This record gives sequence, C-alpha cells and structure tokens, in this order.
Amino acid sequence: MADGVTLADLPPLREVIARHGLNAKKTLGQNFLTDTNLLDRIARIPGLGPDSRVYEVGPGPGGLTRALLRAGATVVAVERDDRALPALAELAAAAGGRLRVVGDDAMAVDARALAGTGAHIVANLPYNIGTALFTDWLDGAEWPPWWASLTLMFQKEVAQRITASPGNAAYGRLAVLAQWRSVPKIALHVPARAFVPAPKVDSAVVHLVPATPLAPAHPARLAALTAAAFGQRRKMLRASLKSLPGALEAMEAEGIKAEARAETVPVEAFAKAAARLG
Repeated sequence: MADGVTLADLPPLREVIARHGLNAKKTLGQNFLTDTNLLDRIARIPGLGPDSRVYEVGPGPGGLTRALLRAGATVVAVERDDRALPALAELAAAAGGRLRVVGDDAMAVDARALAGTGAHIVANLPYNIGTALFTDWLDGAEWPPWWASLTLMFQKEVAQRITASPGNAAYGRLAVLAQWRSVPKIALHVPARAFVPAPKVDSAVVHLVPATPLAPAHPARLAALTAAAFGQRRKMLRASLKSLPGALEAMEAEGIKAEARAETVPVEAFAKAAARLG
C-alpha cells in the first residue's frame, strides 16, 4: 500500500479479507463484522474521544479497529492470528501513529502494561476465550481497576448471564462476579447474519463500568463461594456449600436460609457472605 494513505483511503473490509485470505477460523473462535454502520455504533458505546486509549483483543482484519480509530481513539490491538498481521500493518500505516499492533496471545500478555491505566477495553472477543478474559479483567484485587470501561461482544447467552437478576434462569456466577462491583448492561444486540461467517447464535455487546463494591470481599473468596454455590445449582445451599468451610454459616448470617438455592440469592448477599469468609 502506498505511503501517505489515510483511513479514508483504505479499501472495503471485505476486499481486505479476500486479498489476505482471512477466512475465519473456528479454532480461533473467529467471526468477523464488516458492517461499517454497526461497527461505528459499537465504537460509540464507551464514549470515546481524541484523548481516549483503547485496548482491543482479536481485531482480525481490523473492522472494529477502524471504527475505534474513526472515533478518535488511540488503539493497542493484540492479534494471535499471524495471517491478519499484514492487513493490520496496512491499517497501522494509515492510522497516523494511533494504532499499535501486537502479535501475541491475549491470554498471555500484560494488557495493562500495553494499554496503560485508564484505557477502555473494546473487543469482538473470540468465542473460545471471551469468558476467561472477562473474568480475568474482573477479578483484580485492586479496585477501581486499571481499565475505564469494558465494551465486549459475547454470544447472546453469555451476555444474558452477565446481566441477569436473581431468580432468572441465566443468573449465576458471571452475574455475581460482574455485578458485585460494576454495572453491566446489554448495549446492543447483534444478529448472527451480521457476521462473516454467520455463527449459529446471535450476539450482544455488553458495556460495563466499575462501581463501588457491594461489600469489601476478596475476589478469590467470592469466586470460591459462587463456584461452590452454583456448581450444584439445583441443590439447596445446605448441600452445595458443604465443600467450603464456613460458607453456609456466612450465608445464614446474611439472612439466607440453608434451604435456599443459589439462583435466588442476591448479589449483595453473596458479596457480604464472601466478606465474612475473611
């Protein structure tokens, strides 16, 4: 690509995908978005501006990356798929110094060191590592966290699990961990047909901002408590919490009966019970 090319000069994303042979790989959990209007809508969700910094995971051919750059942000993008790096290099050359591409595994890098404190995390997450990355960003002992917000594409079912309320069939560990000290919401629904190739399920974008914790629990203790409670979600807490010493007593101290099931317990009660565990 010739020198002096700007973002406006770049060819359509579908052309880039074809030219670089970027067929989406199931093994990497890839599904590409190419609709410019939809990508711009996603980029607008976190309220980016000229001073914003963004950390992006799995940019693929760079569709969302382009939208983030159009929104004025400076972007650090981590891409594991070597096939995508030439296309991303072309995008970086047109971005005027506002895009840094890191060819590495997002599960192995230090995101904070790459993007810096105060960065927004925005990503169409690869399906196979999305939940693992999400919980990793949530479980830091330091709070408020290093990131300013999360704007993440998930399978619709996962998005519903993150935002579910007690008593809802989708309510579980992800909801408790997310809602304990942040405010998540589904910001945008994305039909399967919007992707190339189209997956079997619809997706949704979850936007999450940090909040004051509902109780000063340690993340590891809350994780252990919810793992035990929801590990056997059909059972009463009396049975499901047997494996975690002191857990049932902590729950009862918060007014939760031993006969209750995990899916009925409010997030705040889980957090306060976890705080009692030490």
